[in-house]
Amino acid sequence: MYILRLLPEYEDASLLRSRDPVALEECDIIVDVSGVYDGTKHFDHHQRTFAETFSAEHKTKLSSAGLIYKHFAPALIALRLGQPVSHPSVELLYQKLYKEFIEALDANDNGISAYPADISPAFSTGGITLPSMVGALNPNWNTPVDQAGEDALFLKASALMGETFVGKLDYYIDAWLPARDFVVDALNKRFEHDKDGRILTFKSSVPWKDHLFTLEKELGIAEEGKIPLYVLYGEGNKPGWRIQCVPVSKDSFESRKPLPDVWRGVRDDALSEVSGIPGGVFVHASGFIGGNKTFEGALEMAKKALDL
Repeated sequence: MYILRLLPEYEDASLLRSRDPVALEECDIIVDVSGVYDGTKHFDHHQRTFAETFSAEHKTKLSSAGLIYKHFAPALIALRLGQPVSHPSVELLYQKLYKEFIEALDANDNGISAYPADISPAFSTGGITLPSMVGALNPNWNTPVDQAGEDALFLKASALMGETFVGKLDYYIDAWLPARDFVVDALNKRFEHDKDGRILTFKSSVPWKDHLFTLEKELGIAEEGKIPLYVLYGEGNKPGWRIQCVPVSKDSFESRKPLPDVWRGVRDDALSEVSGIPGGVFVHASGFIGGNKTFEGALEMAKKALDL
């Protein structure tokens, strides 16, 4: 409902929550009830024969949320991006937002686990996930609520999900997407400071990880045997530079090449002394990130770390 109301043709649409077939058929769009999916008016996924996925590359069965997203999100993304639906960035964001946001909702609604049943998570996330927050808006079992009360709670849950979705979409449009050009530029210039192209530089911190792994595949950089290992970036309005290790995958805490063990957990003058590089600020105890007062110092840290 929230996604639909973001589109001009549905912005003033009213909501009917019902299971009465006659009443439902009078609606323009029927979502999550009726046992029918036709991609035009009916968007339900509960029927036994339903097996629709977002694309051939995805195995997660769609929920009604995914169905609405699949059919209506390109127009919404194009609208907020200010581009025609055919613009390449619309498709890029369409795929990205499904993978990073909608697919998890589809899986949760369809009872699909994120990992095999014989694997136990290291900690519980049950109380802090978006579905759990929506679930907490359900009436308590021992607190009677009439239809008007249920409808009010539904609207509250819809707003929570919808505002989170819009926040995610706007972040991708305003911050994530523009960062791609900076990562492309850094990759093009990666041989300026290292003959094997293992050091990337940015003037300030940008969301580079996701783009880097995507572009490495697109450009065949992994096959070159010259993959980036360190990223240098300035600290915005504050003086100083950071050196961050490229992880083995986008969401991993393991680095392709951590900073030297002897530097880890060391700060300031002690770091400058042990590294032999002036301007040392810190190196994290796990070795995934460090800092120096100058770009030259951070670059020297990266070059020295490559050989250690």
